[in-house]
Amino acid sequence: MPSTANKWEWQIDKSTSFWSHSPKELWAYRFLLAGLIKRQFLLNYQQTILGPLWIFFQPVLTLITYVMVFNKLIGISTGNLPPVVFYASGIILWNFFSDSFTGSSGTFKENAHIFSKVYFPRIVMPVSIVSTHFIRFLMQLLLFLMVIIYFSLFSDLQLQLSLWILALPVAITFIGLMALGLGLMCSLLTAKYRDLTNLVTLGIRLLMFVTPVIYPVTAIPERLRWVVQINPLTPLFELFRLSLFGEGYVTAPQVLYSTGIIVLILIGATLLFNKQCDKLIDIV
Repeated sequence: MPSTANKWEWQIDKSTSFWSHSPKELWAYRFLLAGLIKRQFLLNYQQTILGPLWIFFQPVLTLITYVMVFNKLIGISTGNLPPVVFYASGIILWNFFSDSFTGSSGTFKENAHIFSKVYFPRIVMPVSIVSTHFIRFLMQLLLFLMVIIYFSLFSDLQLQLSLWILALPVAITFIGLMALGLGLMCSLLTAKYRDLTNLVTLGIRLLMFVTPVIYPVTAIPERLRWVVQINPLTPLFELFRLSLFGEGYVTAPQVLYSTGIIVLILIGATLLFNKQCDKLIDIV
């Protein structure tokens, strides 16, 4: 007689490994990922007065503050770029990293009620958070490109399109991957030790001051420049501006250093997340 035994595609048990989730399993949950992105995007702007306009309103208010404080009052140089263009580039890029990192670092704390009832690869949740903020970043980038066009038409800003423009998606992608890697590691820590959430919040604020968001690297005295350059985000921010305006202090070894650090963080964080995520459900 032919065998009638059922064959399961997946089997859930108590064992965990560093390679828990195969690409095949993650691909099977692609529709869940799309649904989570849509849900998170809508939840952020439901029952708000301005709705999705907050995506543009927040960076514009931040930009006005930065120009007034750091350029007009303190007088920090922005090199050859108009202050509005320089600060806008730093703000949208930093917001993408900061929001992606803090959002994914609270994966277990914010979704414990879902994880305890429904099974799906847990890594889908932080990936959906970073993807949602990536969509927000693309919308802000579109507004930023309109600002660039305005300044190129009505000011001295000279656009010099070159092969460096190919580095633009590279810089954006690696910043997103670093946010995801750091977020995965911190989500494991904050799930066990809730007070570390305060440390993460403080750390992201301090990290901004050693990232060229409000100043170019060339504005820092050479004897102190290493403090900023040891930050793997620094070459990516400079590469972002270099690809758009031809203005940026970055070398090939610095980009390789940044790439190596980010790849190590992402691989290490993903393996640890796979190993620990199911064990943490009983803790959160």
